[in-house]
Amino acid sequence: MSADTEHQFWYNLNTGEVEEGMVSPAVERVGPFETRAEAEQALEILRANSAKWAEEEAAEE
Repeated sequence: MSADTEHQFWYNLNTGEVEEGMVSPAVERVGPFETRAEAEQALEILRANSAKWAEEEAAEE
């Protein structure tokens, strides 16, 4: 992942819009994503990661 956050994409949780660069305050956005398409799928990616982590945590107990 590139360290150039100005040219990465973020998903704004309040507006549901994709932003290029750190436009909104950190508490309102998730990312960074390498492409606009990935950022547009942010909620699906977050849900999948959350489910995966929950399964891993349950397996450890």
